[in-house]
Amino acid sequence: MKAVVFEQHGGPEVLQYREVPDPKPGPNDVLIKVKAASANYNDIWARRGLPGVKFDMPHVSGSDAAGVVAAVGSEVRGVKPGDEVLVHPSMSCRACEACTSGQEFFCRDFKIWGFQTGPNDGGHAEYARVPAVNAVPKPKNLTFEQAASLPLVLMTAWRMLVSRAQVKPGDFVLVWGGAGGLGTMAIQICKVFNARAIAVVSSDEKAKRCQELGAAYVVNRSKQDVAEQVRNITNRRGVDIVFEHVGQATFPTSIRSLRWGGSLVTCGATSGFEAVTDVRFLWNKQLNFHGSHMGNKAELLAALRFVESGHIKPVIDRVLPLKEVPQGQELMEQDKVVGKLVYVPEAA
Repeated sequence: MKAVVFEQHGGPEVLQYREVPDPKPGPNDVLIKVKAASANYNDIWARRGLPGVKFDMPHVSGSDAAGVVAAVGSEVRGVKPGDEVLVHPSMSCRACEACTSGQEFFCRDFKIWGFQTGPNDGGHAEYARVPAVNAVPKPKNLTFEQAASLPLVLMTAWRMLVSRAQVKPGDFVLVWGGAGGLGTMAIQICKVFNARAIAVVSSDEKAKRCQELGAAYVVNRSKQDVAEQVRNITNRRGVDIVFEHVGQATFPTSIRSLRWGGSLVTCGATSGFEAVTDVRFLWNKQLNFHGSHMGNKAELLAALRFVESGHIKPVIDRVLPLKEVPQGQELMEQDKVVGKLVYVPEAA
């Protein structure tokens, strides 16, 4: 099969579109003919390399995919060839105490599919192998491209806001990267819960898109001071929740923007890991800091119900042929994407 592969870390030039061995399903696996796969920033982290993280080579990235089941293992029940599915990208043992209590992200064997798995084990390929438990029925109201754009960002944003920060009606929620994959989901989740999203963006074009998605307020960080705008919007009170995933560049502003007793929830640090703050804010304002990582299958299924009802919609910037993954990663690195990029294999 054809796939996008790298065998060393570096820039987009290390990505190769070439033949790799077809994956073969084990007894509890399914083989999916990929109709569409999407881009996430972890594709870029894997390609660049991360300190302390070993990536199996050759590496096929892609933590989101949707397609048709082509074959199933001998022990698989409940999934059959011809089923239309999307991939739940959280991989774990499914047997330990953490997994059986619905906290698979605490499993000692937890991995993000297409990021920490391998070799040749991700969605940016013509075929993908996953455990049958990770194959989720595709909502009937979505195309394969729409379905492939959703799982990782949808369940990550859902866990951050619903499970961890416990968003409520009327809450002010500061959403960094409002026009990105996570941000577009966060805005819509806020709307579902009647909370007021304050989306931070870098251009007027992105501001318009966030307003269309339901953001109550938009701040263009290239023209406006974010902390000052938050004070004006909230009448100096501050926001109830900060939706963080940028890290070093935004963390001080995030802390200043919180109300007394407010909550910051974070799932990443695309701008750097050294997030500096004055700890007096933590105890004096009695702030709440929440780490969050992906989500479990139940959270994905809960969020997908709102997709099926039309309350949360996929946001796709553009669809590219699979061989154009290098171009897609360059667009993401240049902050030129609204929502998600989706790749389609030629054979799909």
